[in-house]
Amino acid sequence: MNNPRTTLPAFYSLILMAAIALSACGSNPPVTAAPGEADQILLDRGNAALQERQWTRARQYYSELLESYPQSPLRAEAKLGVGDSYLGENNSASYVYAQNEYREFLAFYPTNPRADYAQMQLGMVHFNQMLNPQRDQTETKEAIREFQTFVERYPNSTHINEVRKYLREAKDRLSDWDLQVGTFYLSIRNYGGAEGRFRDVLKNDPEYTRRDSLYFRLAETLERVDKKAEALPLYERLLDEYEKSEHLEEARRRVERLKQELKLSDPAGR
Repeated sequence: MNNPRTTLPAFYSLILMAAIALSACGSNPPVTAAPGEADQILLDRGNAALQERQWTRARQYYSELLESYPQSPLRAEAKLGVGDSYLGENNSASYVYAQNEYREFLAFYPTNPRADYAQMQLGMVHFNQMLNPQRDQTETKEAIREFQTFVERYPNSTHINEVRKYLREAKDRLSDWDLQVGTFYLSIRNYGGAEGRFRDVLKNDPEYTRRDSLYFRLAETLERVDKKAEALPLYERLLDEYEKSEHLEEARRRVERLKQELKLSDPAGR
């Protein structure tokens, strides 16, 4: 006869442990956990599935932990795992869910040691959706914003160098877009529009990776509107800062030509 004192929570715990034991016989690798530590077993199983890129299975383990163990100290890790499982799925719908999970983590656990990781992953949600420079740059701007927030909040994080690399790539993407728009304006003789675009990049992104092309196009634009004295230093700057560039030979020729033209145009012969 069944013992009437057997509680429902104990009964469900037995069911959960049995389910976990059965899952261990499947494709997931075995995990190490003390008897009764079902929340730890669920976390380990979720992490193992995540490593194997089994996103749905990983999320099931993490979600079970979150739903069944409201007092578990492992809930924060499980929350991050859910976000990572959505990020790993790599589609527009899953990115929305991933963003929500990381934002909730930062709201619920702002002082958690892994808050920096959540902020980095929030940036990666947008970084992974960046488009090429000819297309809309909304996601690029969002990635820059989230990565800059990371740098400001977590300057001593172990992830700082990784985030700075991603931030530089995102900024380059946005500056590439401005450079291409400016070059288009130059091609249709909208010199004011071209100059404005190029100067914006110089001001807003002084570490832009492709500054050689920026210097060259801005100098070319200034020449077209007879601002030769302003164009010359830009060509010279290109030659000083770059040993290799597709624009070097042409820049050298233009420097020599502009020096001669400016010398001839100076009534004092200076």
